[in-house]
Amino acid sequence: MQANVCHAYQILKKGGLKDENIIFFMYDDIAFNPENPRQGVIINKPKGHDVYKGVPKDYTGDDVNADNLYAVILANKSTLSGGSGKVLRSGPNDHIFIYYTDHGAAGLLGMPTGTPSVFTIDLIDVLKKKHAAKGYKSMVFYLEACESRSIFEGLLPKNVSLAPPTSANAEEDGYATYCPGQPGIPAEYDICLGDLFSISWIEDCDKNDLRKETLEKQYERVRRRTNDSHVMQYGDMSHRKEFLLTYMGADPANDSYTSMEDISSPSISRVVNQRDADLLHLHHKFHKAPTGSHTKLEARKQLLDEIAHRKLVDYRINKKIGELLFGHQKSSKVLLNVRPHGQPLVDDWDCFKMLESPSPMRTYENNCGPLSNYGMKYARAIANMANAGVAIENMAAASDQTCSKKPDV
Repeated sequence: MQANVCHAYQILKKGGLKDENIIFFMYDDIAFNPENPRQGVIINKPKGHDVYKGVPKDYTGDDVNADNLYAVILANKSTLSGGSGKVLRSGPNDHIFIYYTDHGAAGLLGMPTGTPSVFTIDLIDVLKKKHAAKGYKSMVFYLEACESRSIFEGLLPKNVSLAPPTSANAEEDGYATYCPGQPGIPAEYDICLGDLFSISWIEDCDKNDLRKETLEKQYERVRRRTNDSHVMQYGDMSHRKEFLLTYMGADPANDSYTSMEDISSPSISRVVNQRDADLLHLHHKFHKAPTGSHTKLEARKQLLDEIAHRKLVDYRINKKIGELLFGHQKSSKVLLNVRPHGQPLVDDWDCFKMLESPSPMRTYENNCGPLSNYGMKYARAIANMANAGVAIENMAAASDQTCSKKPDV
């Protein structure tokens, strides 16, 4: 996912935007990671150019967090913690483009530092405040995350001038691509190089003149290519006819739109659920390691630990907490419920956040630890607990009973 955002930065720079007008969040732990076969280089597709070169380091490491994201959008420097201090000082005549890519789940977006996550209700509140303060003329928000539709569903007012394409609907996962074992992927890479929605819009920008392509045209192209999940749009659709240059720039000096490299979108032979990309990485790492080596043994342990963790999370939510709260007969029906189109994920967001997030009360994560990227898939189940009226005390008791000692699995 960091490769996605680095590549997006290169699109904006190609469009002539200055670094002073770009605010960059990235955990920044992969370019020089010992497992990166090309030290200091990040690629976003097979035979791709280095997208890491020149990226600004506004917010990296632990400074990439929800509070800083909100502070940057609202230009509230007093609540910033660390980072470059750069904030979005925009006014009523400005056009804003936000691109967010990370793991996601129903009602929340991930952060590389784990908790706290970006909760839907908090992000929407920040966007409303920016709109009320006349902080922009129009805003486009591209979102790559599992279940990303749940971020805007039933919450985004129509009068807010925001046009956000998202990578998946309310209950769909996103998909990684250019993964190990696929044709054309360099053998030395054990990770997926990109995500389907992201590489679709970014590679479209690489190939086309942003002075002539509209938001609507790009949406249709991306929607067709992202055929394993449903790309969605929300908000004020009156901006669909605007050209991409309004938000991403278009420098006449870069009229050769294939100058960055031989711009051809590699065929997508298969995709991998984003929640399984880490598992694929560990599986490929294990099978590639030399037989009998320490690397093989360590890779095997990492793979088995990840599989065991997933089984444990599944067991805790489905078989223990769900049944303790709702009984064997009703548990699955309650936990798997998906609300009708147009309704927000939950009615009581404070209750959902208390159930899902670490808090003074002993809720799930206090007793059982963070949900992890895989465990985020159960955010909807926890939201449904809130919708069913589960009291914090009952959730705390069920979590304590489930996780105070390791269950038999």
